[in-house]
Amino acid sequence: MTGELIATTIQIAGGDGDPVEAYLARPEADGRRGGVVMIHHMPGYDRGSKEMVRRLAELGYDAICPNLYSRQAPGADPADAAAAVRAQGGVPDEQVIGDVAGAAAYLRSLPSSNGRVGVIGHCSGGRQSVLVACHLDLDAAVDCYGAYVTGTVPADWPLRITNLVDQVPNLRCPLLGLFGNDDKFPTPEQVDELEQLLRENGKQYEFHRYDGAGHAFFATDRPSYRVEAANDGWERIAAFYRATLGS
Repeated sequence: MTGELIATTIQIAGGDGDPVEAYLARPEADGRRGGVVMIHHMPGYDRGSKEMVRRLAELGYDAICPNLYSRQAPGADPADAAAAVRAQGGVPDEQVIGDVAGAAAYLRSLPSSNGRVGVIGHCSGGRQSVLVACHLDLDAAVDCYGAYVTGTVPADWPLRITNLVDQVPNLRCPLLGLFGNDDKFPTPEQVDELEQLLRENGKQYEFHRYDGAGHAFFATDRPSYRVEAANDGWERIAAFYRATLGS
């Protein structure tokens, strides 16, 4: 899609009605369109996450990224906020569900909304994308290498989380999964486990796996970036959202 974008920082009502900062990017063109909630990775509500929000707007969607660290570290630099939240064991799943629900409701309230909303997340956000898709009425979910959707969470893992094996049977929308075959979080075996679980429960899903790619292969500012895998991944995301959210 070509055209101008509008990008701004706003405040939305998150879980329990709490005020939550969020980054919003939208096509300036008129017309009805779907929306996408972008769940930021563990390093936080940072420049890379906001760039992805704008990329989603360039694809033709109203896109928003709620700052999941708004309560624990209000106004803090993204790196400091991420360190503070990690030290607390991460954001509770219930809070993530509430904040994403608030972001989805905001997108559906826009005059440009066609009523359809998807979610996408990378790293910890990938797991959280699957999490919220098991609890909220969404139209599409994208999991980019989310750790511990399946598998056993180590006792020394920095986040107080569980896997989602008991929740995946409740998945409410189609799922696109993008994974690196050199990743350790999740491992290829954990991706296999997730695929088997989805298949056994009759869920609609589409997985793509990339040789030579490990964790965070979408991150353009990190050594883990893999241009071919990332470019193909963005094409898959665009096609998936066209099919589930509308063009």
